[in-house]
Amino acid sequence: MASITKHQSGYRAQIKITVNGQTIRESKTFSTKRDAQIWGVQREEQIRAELQADPRLKHSLRCALRRYAAEVSPTRKGERWEKLRLSAFEGYKLPLDLPLLSVTNKHIADFRDSRLSTVSPGTVLRELGLLSAVFVHARIEWGWTDNNPCSDIRKPSEPKHRERVLLWWEIKRMLRQMHYTPKGRPNSFGQAVSVCMMLALRTGMRAGELTSMRWDQVHDRHVHLPTTKSNRPRDVPLSNKAIKLLNRMRGWDEELVFGVKAASLDALFRKYRQRAGLEGFTWHDTRHTAATILSKKVSVLDLCKIFGWADPKMAMVYYNPHASTLADLLG
Repeated sequence: MASITKHQSGYRAQIKITVNGQTIRESKTFSTKRDAQIWGVQREEQIRAELQADPRLKHSLRCALRRYAAEVSPTRKGERWEKLRLSAFEGYKLPLDLPLLSVTNKHIADFRDSRLSTVSPGTVLRELGLLSAVFVHARIEWGWTDNNPCSDIRKPSEPKHRERVLLWWEIKRMLRQMHYTPKGRPNSFGQAVSVCMMLALRTGMRAGELTSMRWDQVHDRHVHLPTTKSNRPRDVPLSNKAIKLLNRMRGWDEELVFGVKAASLDALFRKYRQRAGLEGFTWHDTRHTAATILSKKVSVLDLCKIFGWADPKMAMVYYNPHASTLADLLG
């Protein structure tokens, strides 16, 4: 039976129906108590009739989010991030207890606007992408819905790509803080991170690729990456200097080249950046820096092959030369 409570705008009717373990909650405000009571009775009857007519209405958005986290996320590279985000969705402005089939683009638009008031457009785009993936999977694999309301709303504008390239003096100051030495095996995690950073600048490899790299993947003139962000294997060519950097790590860890997790690498990098009195760049910016350096030596197509880009347009995202550098090329 509906619960009627006094509200500043009149009376609020709240209903809660549980069918086969699935709970559906709805509420609506009316100017009179009688109207609220009538709506409560009629809406409860309507919901029960709908559930009997279409069994898909038993599956709520909350249920879809949890099932996706349990069944689909473990098969994806970003499992940890996805599960955290899917769990966080339950605290946002979403109709969690509404049947998935009844979620509309208006609900998703309200969620978008609510999130844009607290986080960046880039974050909202990633969240909408994950929500869309849940709806698509629920439609194709589970048969819980007929549409994807995320595809029928206006998306925030794509944020500008980062164009940060580490300057030579910033690199030197970072290496000094990590006690980098040009020869010999590292004797501390700081020195290991410094060698890892130098290899990133020589190869353009991502943090996850570097930290997961095993010795059996290292060959004479290249590193074979069986899994990458794009889900395609990639062979990364090694220059003579890159080979020397890798050889310095032999004996540091029996299985992994650097013996450090990606999260630890990022934390150590930020610690040494702070100690160096620097800011405004991240570990991933070493990839931008590497692309800018290597672009002077190889063609665009070769650069795409090295970095694993299927679209040559990505070269324009990561290649960020200073205007003075281009002026020098012109003579």
